[in-house]
Amino acid sequence: MTFTYPEVGATRTDTWPAGYRHLHVRRRLSDRARTPEDLAWLGEQLLTWRVHAAARVRLDTDAPVAAPGVRVTTRLGLGRVRLHEPCEVVWVERSARRVAFAYGTLPGHAFVGEERFAVERDEAGDLWWSIDVFSRPALWWVRLLVLAVPTFQRLFALHLGRGARRVLASRDR
Repeated sequence: MTFTYPEVGATRTDTWPAGYRHLHVRRRLSDRARTPEDLAWLGEQLLTWRVHAAARVRLDTDAPVAAPGVRVTTRLGLGRVRLHEPCEVVWVERSARRVAFAYGTLPGHAFVGEERFAVERDEAGDLWWSIDVFSRPALWWVRLLVLAVPTFQRLFALHLGRGARRVLASRDR
């Protein structure tokens, strides 16, 4: 399978392509300064899908750690209303300030685009959760929900942020 959009990797450069809806959500994870080790630890939790698990987001992955080429299917929904959203990891970053990865949509996904998940440490030592997305609907029925989609995407990003906060709190126990 190939990606459903040509701008593969654009989330790494912060170059937001035209023709897509853009979403940026950033939330502080802790109200106290954290160490570089906290960033590395939480980053590993992100890359090993534990942040998604803590948010009760169901994933099927073909590898235990996010890496370029790893396939990920997010399973969303309740009851008979279910979406299986196939993606592939595009890039991964592990640096002193940020641990992040992005995946891009594959055929069968309700959207076309890319999503970046990141844990970042600022100059004050605070840890931040951020999600950046560029996307547009791929399916006709999703286009009908054009007004609700940004709200759903923002709520999903905040929900994952709460998962990251829960994972970080478990380190403090």
